[in-house]
Amino acid sequence: MMRRPRLDLRDQPLAGGQPLAFGIGLAVALFVGTLLLLSAGHEPLKIYTRMFEASLGDPDAWAVTLNRAVPLGLAGLAVAVAGSMGLWNIGAEGQIMTGAIAASWVARIGGEWPGLILIIAMLIAALGGGGLLALGPAVAKAKLGVNEIITTLMLNEVAIRLAQWLIHGPWKDPDAYNFPLAPMLPEQAHLPTLFSRAHCGILIAAGVIVISSVAVKYTAWGYELRIAGSSEATARYSGISLPHKVLTVLVLSGGIAGLAGGVELTGTADRLTESLSNGFGFAGIIVAALALMRPSGVAVVAVLFGAVQIGGQSIQTLGVSSSVSTILQAFVLFGAIGAGVLSRYRILFEGDTHAVPEEVNK
Repeated sequence: MMRRPRLDLRDQPLAGGQPLAFGIGLAVALFVGTLLLLSAGHEPLKIYTRMFEASLGDPDAWAVTLNRAVPLGLAGLAVAVAGSMGLWNIGAEGQIMTGAIAASWVARIGGEWPGLILIIAMLIAALGGGGLLALGPAVAKAKLGVNEIITTLMLNEVAIRLAQWLIHGPWKDPDAYNFPLAPMLPEQAHLPTLFSRAHCGILIAAGVIVISSVAVKYTAWGYELRIAGSSEATARYSGISLPHKVLTVLVLSGGIAGLAGGVELTGTADRLTESLSNGFGFAGIIVAALALMRPSGVAVVAVLFGAVQIGGQSIQTLGVSSSVSTILQAFVLFGAIGAGVLSRYRILFEGDTHAVPEEVNK
């Protein structure tokens, strides 16, 4: 008769923690990817070499990867900030789009403004646009207890449809030969570059991530956030207003995601498009999960995922689908989660007993 397995909490997590789990997840992804590539008749070493060269092989490749890591990092940060309080913002995809819409609107009315003023105004508008989309779910959660997962997720479609309506309707470029395109951004509405094609959005994202990490980890606001997320009863006993915290955190989370849309628009795009959010919001959920909902861990994961995505696009020239990169991302997550669970729990079978340290028996 087979004994059923169960998970038993370890006295202490295994050494290595999340970095080890992340490394195991990456190894699992590469192993599964190798099997898939072999089954499709491709040479895994050749494909992985091409992915590495295209994403991390030289300064130009690094520039493209870092540009891709910016929206991934900000989207992951948006999810992680909400996750610090035990909330799930699944609407980063729509918030990125509304941020881009708001930034594009500022570019339309401020086309003659000086570059620095215009860019700052666009990014502030993007921050406000993302926060505005998150305001409804925040109020519903804080005042009525409505599940924020459902409300934030549903608003993704609303934001994308709004962008489509604007591009096909009021904002349609009359000089686009009847194609549904938004007008080009003013020349001065683009972020300056750091090196190669890497733009200053990298510094903006890094600054926001650092500030958020410090705020969550070292300030009274962050402490209250963690208390509210761990125990509602403790939060109330401590005098923490849960509705106020929920409202603040979800709006801030939406604002950070909206900023990702503004940076993407001013950094790599030349106009508002229906595909500008490009799945960054959903990938940000994976980034935040692998960072254990800690803002401090978001940057490294975002760079890795940026490299995987850029590398995945490059292998299409070798006859391999870019979907390989999506599969690799998924298995990094699955492998890391599995390793993370096993670092905290041991597998026991019915009839097994938890080992008691010798000192306890004395």
